[in-house]
Amino acid sequence: MDTFRLDERLARDSVLITKLGLCQLRLQNDNRWPWLVLVPQRNGMSELFDLTPLDQAMLTFETNEVASALKGLTGATKINVGALGNIVRQLHVHIIARNEGDACWPGPIWGQGTPVPYADKDRHDFMKKMAGAL
Repeated sequence: MDTFRLDERLARDSVLITKLGLCQLRLQNDNRWPWLVLVPQRNGMSELFDLTPLDQAMLTFETNEVASALKGLTGATKINVGALGNIVRQLHVHIIARNEGDACWPGPIWGQGTPVPYADKDRHDFMKKMAGAL
């Protein structure tokens, strides 16, 4: 079996929180929104339908678990879930906590403004809370 290879942009822009059954759970390094990324640990996948039926079910389960935990942790008004892949082809799912009054509410966050990296302590604290919420 091939060793899983993470796209270099995903590796650069996010930090590993934990590995779930199928996916890596990663924190996007942009503290404007609580923004998580699930990356199925399968090489060569770019579309949801590229996954086996079992992996599709597992990705849905993990997405729902993470989204629910994120909403509980943040008290978000809305959780946005998306798998775009127009820039990074490797299959990955964004899970973003949104609140009325955030910088882009109610519009999309994609390509808006400049990312604001987490301070080390804030990143560590959020990752610890998120891992504990799962």
